[in-house]
Amino acid sequence: MLKKKHREYFRGLSLIVKNPLTVFGLTIIIVVVLSAIFAPFIAPYPGQGKGLSNLQERLKPPSMRHPLGTDNLGRDLMSRVVYGARVSIKAAIIVVLIVMGFGVPLGLIAGYFGGKIDELIMRFADMILAFPSLLLAIAIVASTGPSLLNALVAVSIPWWPWYTRLVRGQVISLKEMQFVESAKAVGASPLRIMFRHILPNCLSPIIVQGTLDMGYIILSLASLGFLGLGTQPPTADWGVMVNDGREFFLTQWWISTFSGAAIFITVLAFNLLGDGLREALDPKIRWRFQRT
Repeated sequence: MLKKKHREYFRGLSLIVKNPLTVFGLTIIIVVVLSAIFAPFIAPYPGQGKGLSNLQERLKPPSMRHPLGTDNLGRDLMSRVVYGARVSIKAAIIVVLIVMGFGVPLGLIAGYFGGKIDELIMRFADMILAFPSLLLAIAIVASTGPSLLNALVAVSIPWWPWYTRLVRGQVISLKEMQFVESAKAVGASPLRIMFRHILPNCLSPIIVQGTLDMGYIILSLASLGFLGLGTQPPTADWGVMVNDGREFFLTQWWISTFSGAAIFITVLAFNLLGDGLREALDPKIRWRFQRT
C-alpha cells in the first residue's frame, strides 16, 4: 500500500517536467535562489550591491560596464538586483515558515477537536481575515516603526489564518477515516494522531499553498519597501529600488524598470510552480491530466 502511494506521488510529480510553464517557473526560481546564495560572486560590484555609493557614475544608462545601468547614487543596478534577490527570498521563506508554524497547528487543533475550541480558533481567524492583508500590514508597521523585522511580523499576522482554514478542512475530512480510528483503537494520543497520522496526509495542499504564497509575500514585502515601511536603505530591496527610480522614471527609466521586472518575473515563477505542484499533487486534478 505504501509503495503504491509512493508510485502515485512519483507519477504525479512527473507531470511537472511535462508542463513547460511549470518547468519555466522552476527554472526561474532556481536561477533566483542561486543568485541570492552566490550574490557576492555573481554581482559585478558587490560593495555597491551592499549599498556603497559611487557618485561619479550616478544615473548611467545600461552599458557594457553596467549592464542594467546605475541608480541615483551611482550604484550598479545589476549588483543591487542580485543582492535584492537575497533579501526577498530569505524574507519570504521566513514569513512562510512563521505562518505555517502558527497556522498549521491551530488548524489541526480546530479540525480534530471541533466544538468550542474550533469555534474560538476559527472566529479569531475570521476576525483577522476581515481586514485587507496589506492594509493591516501597513497599519502594523506604521505603528511599530519601519524595518525589515517589523515588516516580516506585519505580513505574517494576516497570513496565518489561510493555513488554519486549509488544514482544518483537511483534518475534518480525514479524522473519520479508518487509519485514524485504528490509531485511536490502539491507544494513540490525540497529539500523536494529529502530527503522526493526519498531518502527513495534509502536506500536499500545504506545500502548494506555501509555494503560491512565496510570490504573494515577495510582492507584499516589496510593496512595504516601496512605501518606506520595509527594508531600509542602503540594504538592497526590489521595492525600495522601484521607489528610488520613481522620480527619475521619465528620463532614467532603467532604475524602476529592472527592479520591477525582477519582482514580476519572480512572482510569476512561483505562481507557475504552485499551479504545477497543485496539478501534480492533487489526485483529482492529476487523474484528469493523466487521462488526457
